[in-house]
Amino acid sequence: MAAGTGAGASAADLPLDQVRTLLAVVDEGTFDAAAAALHVTPSAVSQRVKALEQRTGRVLLLRTKPVRPTESGAVLVRLARQVARLERDAHAELGLSGAGEPTRVSVAVNADSLATWFLTALARLPRDPGLCFELRREDESHTAALLREGVVMAAVTSSPDPVPGCAVRSLGRMRYLPCAAPEFAARFLAGPLRGALTAAPVVVFDRRDDFQDAFARRLGLPGAGSARHHVPTSEGFVEAVAAGLGWGMVPEPQAHPLLRRGRLVDFAPDRAMEVPLYWQQWKLDSPALAAVARAVTATAAEALRQ
Repeated sequence: MAAGTGAGASAADLPLDQVRTLLAVVDEGTFDAAAAALHVTPSAVSQRVKALEQRTGRVLLLRTKPVRPTESGAVLVRLARQVARLERDAHAELGLSGAGEPTRVSVAVNADSLATWFLTALARLPRDPGLCFELRREDESHTAALLREGVVMAAVTSSPDPVPGCAVRSLGRMRYLPCAAPEFAARFLAGPLRGALTAAPVVVFDRRDDFQDAFARRLGLPGAGSARHHVPTSEGFVEAVAAGLGWGMVPEPQAHPLLRRGRLVDFAPDRAMEVPLYWQQWKLDSPALAAVARAVTATAAEALRQ
C-alpha cells in the first residue's frame, strides 16, 4: 500500500459524496461504469477520488481492471457501506422508503453451516417481505476477509479476533467425523490407518480445503493422499464420500443419518475434529442486523456443540 505525504484527515473531514463515489468505483469496477451509475461524468468521478486521496494522504485504489481498493481504500469502502445501511434503516423508520426497496442483510457463511443449521436460523425470523438476505458462501477461515473489505455486514467465521469495527461472539463448535463408505473402508482402510491414508483416495471441497490434510497430520503424516476428488458443495461432498469415491471429514449432523443407515462408517471414532465458529458483525445500530444475530446465536446454541 502506497501512502502520500499529507497529514491525513479525521472522519468528520471525509465528504460523503467522495466516499460514496469511491464505493461506486469499487462496485462497478471502472470509473466509466461508476459515472454511469452515479449519473455524472467520468471526469467528476476521477476528481472526487483524487480529492479523497489527497484529503486522506493515501492511495485508495489500484487502477487495475477491474479497480481494486488498497488496504486504506477498503476501510473507506466499509465506511460507505455502513453509512448506506444506516441511511436505509433511518428511511424505513421514518416511513420515507417510498421506493419499497427491501432491507438487505449480507452475510458470509461457510458451506457446512449453510447446509446444516444456518437456514434454520433465518427461517426463525418473521416473514417480512421487506427483509432480504444476500448470502456469500465462503470457507469459515476466509469469511472475515469479506467483512474486512466491507462486502458483507456479518459472517460466520473461525476467527475469534474481531475485524476492526466489528463485534464478535462465540457460536459453538462444529464436529467432523472421519467417514467412508463401508466398501471403501474395507478396501482402502483395513490396515494400519497411517499407512492406509497415504494411498487412499480422498474427497476435498476445493483446492483451498486443508481439513482432510489436517486430519492426516494429526496422525503424523505430511497430508492426505494425492488421489483427490474436488466436490465444491457440502451436500455433494457428503454424497461423494457415501458413494465410495474417497474418505472425508463429514459434519456430524450430516454424518449421523448416513451412519444409522449403514451408508457411512466412522473409521476412526476417537479422531473426531472440531472447528470453533464465531459470529462477527458490524457495530451498527441496525434492527435488521440485530434480529438476524439473535436468530443465528439461538439456533447455533441448539445445533452446535457448546
